Formats: sequence, structure tokens, C-alpha cells
Amino acid sequence: MPAGEGLDLAQDPVALTAALVDVPSVSGTEEPLADLVEQALRQVAGLSVVRDGDSLVARTELGRARRVLLAGHLDTVPIADNLPSRRDGDLLYGCGTSDMKSGDAVLLHLAATLAEPAYDLTFVLYDNEEVEADKNGLKRLVDTRRALLEADLAVLMEPTDGQVEAGCQGTLRVRATVPGRRAHSARGWLGDNAIHAAASLLTRLVAYDARSVEIDGCTYREGLNAVRIDGGVAGNVVPDACTVLVNFRFAPDRSEQQAYDHVREVLGEWEVELTDSAPGALPGLSAPAAQHFVQAIGGTPVAKYGWPDVARFAALGIPAVNFGPGDPNLAHTREEHVDVRKIVSAERALRSYLTA
Repeated sequence: MPAGEGLDLAQDPVALTAALVDVPSVSGTEEPLADLVEQALRQVAGLSVVRDGDSLVARTELGRARRVLLAGHLDTVPIADNLPSRRDGDLLYGCGTSDMKSGDAVLLHLAATLAEPAYDLTFVLYDNEEVEADKNGLKRLVDTRRALLEADLAVLMEPTDGQVEAGCQGTLRVRATVPGRRAHSARGWLGDNAIHAAASLLTRLVAYDARSVEIDGCTYREGLNAVRIDGGVAGNVVPDACTVLVNFRFAPDRSEQQAYDHVREVLGEWEVELTDSAPGALPGLSAPAAQHFVQAIGGTPVAKYGWPDVARFAALGIPAVNFGPGDPNLAHTREEHVDVRKIVSAERALRSYLTA
């Protein structure tokens, strides 16, 4: 997008995706893109716009009986030599194409072009989703501007490859400490090597039998994995401590406490310290608003693997689903791209749902 030009939200959502991608917005640097999005939204008749940091909330007040909220994050992971965007047939390449500027483009295009929606609408674009939770713009809005997020259904435009993904896994991390006894490595038999002793913990994780749980027809598979290991103080010292960071992705039928208790049971011989935790979200597909959405979009809902912000809405008691044109398997990759046909079909499906 040439310098000095604004965003045309009414343009083809594929072209709008490319325009959004070509404004870099790595987490913490969303301000230029947020400025452009705010300017464009304030030009749309019938929308009231609130800015909070680099997050934006735009709402209609049409007096409809129900309200639907569409949300997407503005930030991306660090650029990997994949900007500016480029088109190759039906594929649009570039940082954020899949996660999730194609979803943002659909959201913004609908905000600008839906003249007579069947619902009142709330559009949320927020910052810092790809980094630690305390910086998350949606969390900030939940904490400080809760009333702006009231809705009968929330749709997170996360990459789902054009199908409805329901709920999400919970996640927690613990630091497990394996003790040893320090010695000179030339006389290693006088010590107890903590790194070697960690082999039994890793073997326990390799043998772990992950549970699969079906909820509302969606199957959530759990996973318990070592994601980091640290130990050693010098090249000539047998280490007296080794720590293993373990991540548990758990089905949403477990509470955070139940998940932590389970990890402590599995790693019973070792001292474990909880480092962070976030609850899962039940699919919520029994809610009438969610059922109506699934019927309108079509297809069979599947479980969401990962921890998206759909969980924040579930915690507020708002039925929430994930639906977007990007492919989640391409998110954060150097070759990230989106099939432009998925952008077109997602926009059409949502337009039909929101106007029916």
C-alpha cells in the first residue's frame, strides 16, 4: 500500500488481505496498522469506534434482538523474509496471511459493507495475541471494558481452513527439577549426574498414554511433552540439578487444578513448579446461537487444538467458535500463505449468516 494511502475496506477482501499483510505488525509494533484500521472504521456510517491502546472495538446500535461479535488480532509473529506479500495463482504468500490477516480482512470488509445485518454487530481488532498473555489486547478489554464485548455469540477469525472449530484445549507448564550431586567430571563416579538422571523423567513422558475425549461430537486429544531442558554449570562439572519444562495440553473437561493434579501424579517422583496455566473452553455447541451458526456455515465442527482467545469469551459465558479462511498448519511458517478461494468463501458464508 503506497505511503499516505488509507485502507479501502470495501475493496475485494483478497486485495484487502494483501494490503493488511503489507503493513508489518509484529507483536508490540501494531500501532501503524491500528491507526489505518481506526481511520477506515471511523469512515463507516453507523459504527461507533472505541480505541484502547492498539485495540479497536466498532459496534452497531441497530436495535436488533441479538448481537454477534467478530474478533481478530492485528499482530503477527516476527517476519521471516516473507514480506511484502506476493501472489502465485490462488495462493497469497506473506507474514500473517494465514494467521490471521485474511480473517481480519473478511471481518473488516463485512464491517464496511453489511448495510442491513440481521444482528447488531461488534467488530474487535486487538494487539499482542502472539506473545505473553499479560500483554494481550483482548484480555485488557475483558478486564477494563467488559461491556463492549457483550454478545450472544463470538466468532474468532482464527485460521481454521474454512471449517468451524469449537472450544479449545487448556494449557499449563510445569518446571520439573531432577536433583543430583556435583563432582569434578574427571571423577564423575563421585557425583550423581542430574542430566543423566533426567532420562527416567523423559522416558516417563515418552511412554505417556495421551487421553482422547469426545465432547459435543468433537474429539480433544491431550498431550504431555517436554519443551525445554536446562542443566549444567561448567564443562568440567557433573551437574547437581537439571530442570525440564513440561507442557500439558488438556481437554476442556478438566479444570486447571485437575490438570495440574494430573501432571503432579504423572511426575510424582520429581519436584514440580507450576509456571503458567490457562483453562480450556468447552465446545458450547449446545447453545442455540452456536447451533444456528454451525447450521448456517455448514460442515461438521471439529475440536480446536491450541489455545486461542475463544477461551476468554467462554469464561465470560459467551458461546464462541473459531472460523477463518487461513490454514492453521501454515501459521508462523516461513512459507505462510492463504488460498484466496478460502477468503472468498469465508466472506460469503459469514455474509449469508449475518443477513439471514
